[in-house]
Amino acid sequence: MKVTPSALAEVLLIEPRVFGDERGFFFESWNERSFADAGITARFVQDNHSRSAKGVLRGLHYQVRQPQGKLLRVVAGEIFDAVVDIRRSSPGFGKIATHKLDSSGKRMLWVPEGFAHGFCVVSDYAEVLYKTTDFYAPEHERSIAWDDPDLAIPWPLEGTPTLSGKDSRGVRLRDAELFP
Repeated sequence: MKVTPSALAEVLLIEPRVFGDERGFFFESWNERSFADAGITARFVQDNHSRSAKGVLRGLHYQVRQPQGKLLRVVAGEIFDAVVDIRRSSPGFGKIATHKLDSSGKRMLWVPEGFAHGFCVVSDYAEVLYKTTDFYAPEHERSIAWDDPDLAIPWPLEGTPTLSGKDSRGVRLRDAELFP
């Protein structure tokens, strides 16, 4: 397994060892020992699976209490992924890291607690699996505006994205409830 820090040092790109032949492929998407050796000592409590059409944008999400670390991968299609450091005391506060992830590359992304996360679908559809370190708590969930001009995330969109109600009501980073 190869682990590479992103533009935000704590956000990690993970390339698993993939074993393939004429039958297909095999890889470990989670191995507690291997990930611990890479510095990820997470305990996962929930697995999520989303499917979205092209132009759907989900995020930028986080939970102010019961914060969630996320290990995610794309199992079908391609996404443009964005992560924002929302820890006020961090030297990386307000900085972003973006990545293109797809099913053929098998790369995974580790997003620790203290970061807002979102993605938009750039293929006809995409399916994303992600493990979380705490349970979903809608009362603690917050959303930063996907189009916050202070973040200037370079979303590769053709027109206006398809958003959920909560994402259309996201607030700017400067007005958001954040981590210390």
